[in-house]
Amino acid sequence: MNDAKVIPMTINGRHRGVSASPNETLLESLRGLAYFEVKSGCEKGDCGACAVLVDGEAVDSCLTLTWTVEGASITTVSGLGSVDAPHPLQKAFIDRGAAQCGYCTPGLIIAAQSMLDNDTRDPDEDDIRVALSGNLCRCTGYTKVFDAVSEAARIMREAGESS
Repeated sequence: MNDAKVIPMTINGRHRGVSASPNETLLESLRGLAYFEVKSGCEKGDCGACAVLVDGEAVDSCLTLTWTVEGASITTVSGLGSVDAPHPLQKAFIDRGAAQCGYCTPGLIIAAQSMLDNDTRDPDEDDIRVALSGNLCRCTGYTKVFDAVSEAARIMREAGESS
């Protein structure tokens, strides 16, 4: 018996109807729709590589059932900016050398965006540590990541924007 149903949602500004079974995770649904920037890491909520924004809040898509985000607005790292017009966080990660291998980068950027949108626009290092605490990176000591988030926050404050 196929219990799949179509779940309406908006992904990166595009209205979609996503067919999902009751036990299908948002990670599985997004990757099935070719949103490969949403990384499949630990699949148990420990690494943060699969983080996306759901109505502006960072969530681990591997722990979120697709049926629970009916009608929600989903933003992946690709929904923040593009190659031609990168988001300040994306640009800062590149400029500050914070991307390393790149596997954890989408989740780190999503977590940082959630912090800047919801918590603080002028984060100190402790704020950034807390915001990124659910994200693991095996390539860096996080110094460049913290620098990139601080730089992007400064640029966004000066520009008067949040996303």
